[in-house]
Amino acid sequence: MTRACFESPVRAAGCVLWRRSPSGAGGIEICLVHRPKYDDWSHPKGKLKRGESLLPAALREVLEETGHHCAPGPLLDTVRYEAQGRPKEVTYWAAEASTGTFTPNDEVDEVRWLPPPAARPRLTQPRDRLLLDALLASLHLT
Repeated sequence: MTRACFESPVRAAGCVLWRRSPSGAGGIEICLVHRPKYDDWSHPKGKLKRGESLLPAALREVLEETGHHCAPGPLLDTVRYEAQGRPKEVTYWAAEASTGTFTPNDEVDEVRWLPPPAARPRLTQPRDRLLLDALLASLHLT
């Protein structure tokens, strides 16, 4: 066993952020964030602050990383993995974007709104593709 098996997990929360397609075609688009530190594409997420609970943390992280407010929907999943030698648990919700505008920052330098078939291959981690599937199932789009 690795040392990580005995450590308390780093707790984080995020959302699979979506919006109705602005083209009016009736579909949806998924918001992906690019983190230059890791050169990856993922769903918005981040660590909990001291005393913060999961859902408020998820909504705060969406706003910080994408510039968008959102309405939380169903709980999707808690993903567990090792990051930088420590166990990590990230709990995700489905969330529909409302108002907001993205401004690049140190953590996220780009966001892309993509239809699900285009978002899937763009996601760096397979676990993020499973979250996309969970979102589509929750919206009854599968």
